[in-house]
Amino acid sequence: MAIRIVRENGDEILRKKSREVEVIDDRIRELLDDMVETLHSYNGVGLAGPQIGILKRLVVIDLYDDKGPIKLVNPKIIKQKGEQEVEEGCLSFPNQFAKIIRPAEVTIEALDENGKKIKIKGEGLLAQAISHEIDHLDGILFVDKIIPGTLEYVSPDSNKDESK
Repeated sequence: MAIRIVRENGDEILRKKSREVEVIDDRIRELLDDMVETLHSYNGVGLAGPQIGILKRLVVIDLYDDKGPIKLVNPKIIKQKGEQEVEEGCLSFPNQFAKIIRPAEVTIEALDENGKKIKIKGEGLLAQAISHEIDHLDGILFVDKIIPGTLEYVSPDSNKDESK
């Protein structure tokens, strides 16, 4: 496993549409493992293929609960319900946060890391994370959706984590 470099704002790959994964093999599984390791090293909630320079429809999400990381291949939102106003950030836009409207509930279909078809229903933070990461796969960034006037830059110094 390896920690990958997260592509940041201005990198043109973040605006490109990702391709479907045709075959889930050891290389794809290793990539998903690398993505989880990278996600954890950046203390993020979600990470999509384009964010590490890979234009494949791969997403990992970890809400740091008892379920552990979710690895998704070719995820597709098949149903969404309601809306929620959320505060959102992105690993590709360090220290930037804004308010966004996201679905309150989403249902997705995807493949797991073994190629098995799965269906996940997410509410609240999980719905937000799924929507955010699937947007990445289509070249859509959270800054495209912000509620005007809500973008904030938080200086890394003012946000020191005492536990490190």
